Amino acid sequence: MDRPSPQTLARLAGALFVITFLTAIPAVLLYDSILNDTDFIVGGGGANGPVFLGAFLELLLIVANIGTALALFPVVKRQNEGVALGYVTARVMESALIVVGVVSLLALTTVRDDGGSASTLVPLGESLVAIHDWTFVLGPGFVVGIGNGLILGYLMYRSGLVPRGMALLGLVGGPLVCISGALVVFGVFEQGGAGQGIFTIPEFLWEASLGLYLLFKGFRPGSPLLAA
Repeated sequence: MDRPSPQTLARLAGALFVITFLTAIPAVLLYDSILNDTDFIVGGGGANGPVFLGAFLELLLIVANIGTALALFPVVKRQNEGVALGYVTARVMESALIVVGVVSLLALTTVRDDGGSASTLVPLGESLVAIHDWTFVLGPGFVVGIGNGLILGYLMYRSGLVPRGMALLGLVGGPLVCISGALVVFGVFEQGGAGQGIFTIPEFLWEASLGLYLLFKGFRPGSPLLAA
């Protein structure tokens, strides 16, 4: 069986990057009631349906996350196999943290359906939401900066598979995401606040531009890796 060409892998990776945006952003919106309404667990704040849909979208997000790494690995390993393997590992770790967050919210809906007193359910619900929030801080709010930012930015910059000016966004955005995540952990930034949002802009632009570039243009033909 013939292996996919580098340009086929590039466009597959680009499509998967786009899918990560199309799944992650709606999932956050669908979780609004369960994350921000303490009465949700006692029957208030709407139905479980949006939560289930958000969880399904995040499962698709996980598939797309790991898919991007697997699609890019056969090409970027020609630049540095150890670093490329680090990118795959970071993607898997990010996805594992997302799974924990999804499970915590699904568990909350189960507890809600089982019923009970508000004095018992509300603290339990707040604990499950807190687990989700911390997985978000450590996964998309920190590990992404290492994997998609620093590691992938380095591989793309060194290999010339995409314009180096674009890859610089990853090399700048990755550390900023890590810094913002650390500042959230230490209470300097509020999770989801303006400070964290500003720090994530370069990473957002990097991932969006990379996905669209790979999807519509593929790898730059002049990259030495494509001649390897």
